[in-house]
Amino acid sequence: MRVIVKIGTSSLTSESGEVNVAALSKLVAEVVLARAQGHELVVVTSGAITAGVQRLGVSRPEEPEVLQAISAVGQIDLMRAYGDEFDSHGVATGQVLLAPHDFRDRNQYLHAEATFKHLLRLNVVPVVNENDAVADDAIRYGDNDRIAALVANLLRADVLVLLTDTAGVLTADPRIEPNATLIEEIAAINESIEQVAGTAGSRGSGGMASKLAAARMASWSGVRTVIAAADRDNVLSDAIAGIAGTGTAVPARETHVAARKLWIGFAVSSNGRITVDDGATKALSQGGGSLLTAGITEVQGTFSAGDAVEVSNLSDEVFAKGLIAFDSETAQRWKGSRTEDLLPGTSPVAIHRDDLVLLDNPT
Repeated sequence: MRVIVKIGTSSLTSESGEVNVAALSKLVAEVVLARAQGHELVVVTSGAITAGVQRLGVSRPEEPEVLQAISAVGQIDLMRAYGDEFDSHGVATGQVLLAPHDFRDRNQYLHAEATFKHLLRLNVVPVVNENDAVADDAIRYGDNDRIAALVANLLRADVLVLLTDTAGVLTADPRIEPNATLIEEIAAINESIEQVAGTAGSRGSGGMASKLAAARMASWSGVRTVIAAADRDNVLSDAIAGIAGTGTAVPARETHVAARKLWIGFAVSSNGRITVDDGATKALSQGGGSLLTAGITEVQGTFSAGDAVEVSNLSDEVFAKGLIAFDSETAQRWKGSRTEDLLPGTSPVAIHRDDLVLLDNPT
């Protein structure tokens, strides 16, 4: 199988921010074992920012630009630790830095795909991290979880394993409800499941909510996901084998979604919201059509052409997300306008169907 395994900051670093060598050693040993069993492995790692904070002896700042600079420092310690551990097993590693926008551009997507495939053919374990230092977007909640899901889509992986500091998705927050139990399988990720996901941890940028979002992305890509505890014995081999109770399993959907639509749906931030009438809601949800200016009833936020916007119905329920063809000022001016109301030669398409993702039933 082709397996993407992602480990979170809280599982990989100590309370003081240093790389937890014992945890890293366990992960690497399990990756090496899985490779010996004939599987292809790609590792997605967090921990660069936390390691950088520790190296510099500073408190974790709030400013995105400072976080980006600190990640550049921590990345060296993190990759050195990975290199040393894999070297001890005689396995070569290669660093791959990615950002979500790399999956939007077709040429960039193909270049990334080729790089991974060459590394795997060379018997190298790719170690992936979000390219925090030069990312053109703010460092966001759960970036590496999203990256892991996008890589799973890119490489048409069989399994995505998200390793964290809990046994998986629990029925409640164990800090509040001591009797919370493991949810062994989630057939569909819905609002009730998301409500038990919790918030980001103190040392990382993610949390269970971002892992559920990543699992949903992977499911739409036809990839099975397992969310499990990094410190569990044989967690990787058991997750690959599909052993029940290893963690929380999210099965793959039969229908697959292209990486670009995953990028639109999950990896890019929304800069506004468009409300549409019942006719447009039905056309988008059932017919797979484009959003036309005639169907727009309300425009919220300030955005530019090409930005991502949410699409809601008249009940204020967000059901889609897409890349808008024009800016918010134009959207306000043209909302509700039919083709004959626009200037000759002006396209009435606000969001083309190729740039639109249905959030409950992606197409």
